[in-house]
Amino acid sequence: MTNNQPTPILSSTPIDSLNPEELAPVQQYFKLFKPYGCLSQFVQEAKRPKPVLGDLYPFPEKTMAVGRLDHDSEGLLLLTTDGQFSYNICGKHVEKEYWVQLDGEINENAIRKLQTGVDIGIKGEKYRTLPCQVRRLNTEPKLPPRGRKIRDARHGPTSWISICLSEGKNRQIRKMTAAVGSPTLRLIRVRIGNIHLKQLQPGNVENIANYIENSHLKQINAPNQG
Repeated sequence: MTNNQPTPILSSTPIDSLNPEELAPVQQYFKLFKPYGCLSQFVQEAKRPKPVLGDLYPFPEKTMAVGRLDHDSEGLLLLTTDGQFSYNICGKHVEKEYWVQLDGEINENAIRKLQTGVDIGIKGEKYRTLPCQVRRLNTEPKLPPRGRKIRDARHGPTSWISICLSEGKNRQIRKMTAAVGSPTLRLIRVRIGNIHLKQLQPGNVENIANYIENSHLKQINAPNQG
């Protein structure tokens, strides 16, 4: 009996000879200016219906936020489909910079305390923050208006600082500034490693895949860093 089925054409290239990069999925990387009031997640919460990341942009499937910003914080948020990249960026060796508007005029003594570390509460336990870089911003930074008014100028002066952290405890900066008598009024993340917010506007998204592929952030190996 004759078999009339066509003979399958097989590739002459063995699988194990292919470049691993040719087999790996193409990863996606984005930066977002997270607006005030938006949750750093894709799943809506039934108890508090607020905007989520998927409301801002049609991100590809399996996109995740790299870390988070509280709903009342703003600024730079990275998103990716690359789980290893997300893990690396969330490590303590990648510095994040924030601009913080404070209630009242902060003094040099308070700045020194923030620089050397202050005691805050984390999950009911006292925690001493790590030393960090803190400096006064002598002029108010040029930022888009917040989605919700902060407070009327008649309630007194405010001041601005830049603070750079290599850790990220829950609501850490707000707790730190409160510990030195200067409550936070507005909090904007402006930098993660060497990725800057720049002129991005609230709710806007930029694809940064080409930048990440050529950045040292792509090669960071978190478990081997001190």
